[in-house]
Amino acid sequence: MRIGLDVMGGDHAPQVILDGIPMGLSHLGDDDQLVLFGDQSIIEAWLKDNDCNDPRVEVIGTTQSVSMDESPVEAVRTKSDSSLVVLCREASKKSENGQLDVVISAGNTGAFVAAAQMHMRRMPSVARPGIAAVIPTFGGPVTFIDVGANIEPKPHHLVQYGVMGSVYASHMLGIDSPRVGVMNVGGEEQKGTEDLKRTREMLLECEAVNFVGFVEGRAVFDGAADVVVCDGVTGNVTLKLAEGLSSGIIKKLAALAQAEDPKLAEQFKPVLKQLYQEYDYHEYGGAPLMGVNGVCLICHGSSEARTIGNAIHRAHRYVGSGVNQAIADRLAAVEVEA
Repeated sequence: MRIGLDVMGGDHAPQVILDGIPMGLSHLGDDDQLVLFGDQSIIEAWLKDNDCNDPRVEVIGTTQSVSMDESPVEAVRTKSDSSLVVLCREASKKSENGQLDVVISAGNTGAFVAAAQMHMRRMPSVARPGIAAVIPTFGGPVTFIDVGANIEPKPHHLVQYGVMGSVYASHMLGIDSPRVGVMNVGGEEQKGTEDLKRTREMLLECEAVNFVGFVEGRAVFDGAADVVVCDGVTGNVTLKLAEGLSSGIIKKLAALAQAEDPKLAEQFKPVLKQLYQEYDYHEYGGAPLMGVNGVCLICHGSSEARTIGNAIHRAHRYVGSGVNQAIADRLAAVEVEA
């Protein structure tokens, strides 16, 4: 397996991306390769300084990078030798060492999505790719799709997200017959926009998913569904709100315990550590852009070294799980009106 990594993408790139390499390599087999895309001099200097002479590491030098605040389409169009664009372009063709099986970046999400669609193309039957992110809740992990790729989806896009999210939850999270819900302002069938009502009707008729109806925000964290379908704005806001809230609560608990009794705070540390690990997005590594040919894993812009290591691990598992083939088979059997 060949895994491509954008070294120049992210808020703290390239340092934290490079620092995540040793952990990532620990999850790979002897026949796997980790291909690094970015400034060759920076990458090779890091490899030398860290005594990383692993034969599984390959470097492909690029001369440009895409910043986090650039216009996605403009960046992809004008920066053809950026690490992010070259990464996706290499994934679409056979090189002398073989095609990339996975591409990973913590860079500009919009540009990564645009480059992936331009070079890797969509899977057969997929109308619009969507980003699937796992949010840990009190009722277990919930897959949200979409969380940023498609901000104005049509009903048939949302139906396909339900199918793709269901396959992901089944194959990657081990959930048997995942319950699929659509995010709305309430659970009642008469609520929401006309597009949401139409989506509900279409999903009720879709035998490829276990549809449970509309779900509202607070019900998500009580385990109302295993897969939540929504537009990219709603999904992205929910994801970041959940991350900020969980992190804030844990920090507040630690501060209260310290203020109450330092000895109690010390005894409480293992509990806080367990909570942090369970609800920490860094543990999940990255979110797949579902519906493209190949595997495209999108990491947080604020990724740490362990985020990258976990992303490499998750990417390796993703390819081995056969998710993409299962999605292609499931969607081929689903007729969705555009």
